[in-house]
Amino acid sequence: MIRFVYGDEMHNYPTLQDTMHRDRAIQFKQRLGWDVAVDEIGWERDEYDALNPLYVIWETPGGRHGGSMRFLPMAGRRMVNDHFSHLADTQIMSPFIWECTRFCLSPDANSRTAALLSVAGGELVRAFGLSHVLGVFDARMVRIYNMIGTAPEVIGSEGHGRDKISVGLWSYRDEDRRRVLRRAGISSEISEAWFERSFGRPIKLSIAA
Repeated sequence: MIRFVYGDEMHNYPTLQDTMHRDRAIQFKQRLGWDVAVDEIGWERDEYDALNPLYVIWETPGGRHGGSMRFLPMAGRRMVNDHFSHLADTQIMSPFIWECTRFCLSPDANSRTAALLSVAGGELVRAFGLSHVLGVFDARMVRIYNMIGTAPEVIGSEGHGRDKISVGLWSYRDEDRRRVLRRAGISSEISEAWFERSFGRPIKLSIAA
């Protein structure tokens, strides 16, 4: 199932929290070789984890992390503005644009996990009346986005080949949601039920859907 959990609530899910940060260390430090910090207990965390982000997490039947993303509204310090504003050619500030970072898949994740996370990201757009989701991604992610049918609008890039880094914007389209739901193998009712379970309220559409 998908869980939507704010940072200050993660302690209520100790196994999910532990395995998420350990999987981030495996993906970003060990496998991709990024310059990220891993602490003495094997967790990868950065300064944006301290800003009470909203985590979108695929929880496996065993209660462990299967995949996740981290969201923060574009207000104040954000990764894109702090480190990649030259790619966007501006500082982006809007409560209707949320930054998505630390897209992570467990080493044991199956082919549906990325699509399930994408569906959940779309539910945030619908429920909170967002205009866009903003993210930084490397070349390896392009294949994943194309596979699940959620390619972003690229607004700036640098580098070439496998080293290419881009900033992109995702907007909501109902046809994209239907396609990704099919890819994820779930119904709209199930996706909306996961949202309601986490937030204690149904999705009330703030944009045309």
